[in-house]
Amino acid sequence: MLQPAVRLVWLSQVPYAELLALQQRWLLRLQAEPGPEAGALLLCEPAGPVYTTGLRGGLTSEDTARLRALGAEVRPLGRGGLATFHGPGQLLCHPVLDLRPLGLRLRAHVAALEACAVRLCELLGLPGARARPPPYTGVWLGERKICAIGVRCGRHVTSHGLALNCSTDLTWFEHIVPCGLVGTGVTSLSEELQRHVTVDEVIPRFLEAFKETYKCTLTSEDSPS
Repeated sequence: MLQPAVRLVWLSQVPYAELLALQQRWLLRLQAEPGPEAGALLLCEPAGPVYTTGLRGGLTSEDTARLRALGAEVRPLGRGGLATFHGPGQLLCHPVLDLRPLGLRLRAHVAALEACAVRLCELLGLPGARARPPPYTGVWLGERKICAIGVRCGRHVTSHGLALNCSTDLTWFEHIVPCGLVGTGVTSLSEELQRHVTVDEVIPRFLEAFKETYKCTLTSEDSPS
């Protein structure tokens, strides 16, 4: 039986707005007329600091002004979850997928994203990574979150996804309560492995974990569409 095909689009290091614009184009394409592929896996490393909020908010107007004064963007999004940070040294993965050919429901999609990050950590020598039940959605090493997850789904098509800290400057998280979870911390692959781990190093193993978890094939393209 043939596995569903997913288009792989690697944007390299780009402004966050570029990722959102491409995500919107894929969303409209899939919602208008499903094609031969199950969708696209959009990957990038943010070029600058961005704080985002989900459907439940997470930042006051005073918070927004304070964060912008630090030189960061602040963007409200239609995903689940509260406030988090995106920036250089972080792998952003936005699967824009029609869940039907993949045989998934929304909760299974979220669990699959968590499984991808857990598997990646295992491949890099961090067997202690694990997913936790809501409100602790994401992937954790002890009480420290290494991967945040927030998704949206409409008409069976998903958007947004996960943010995995590779060599992220973790001090940016000190200006918010990440995901609204008081008393927890954040970490990165570099912090845990005690060496500099780049996004480029992580991508091949993340793709391995994605194909294994979603039971799909990935087709590449030279430029975004």
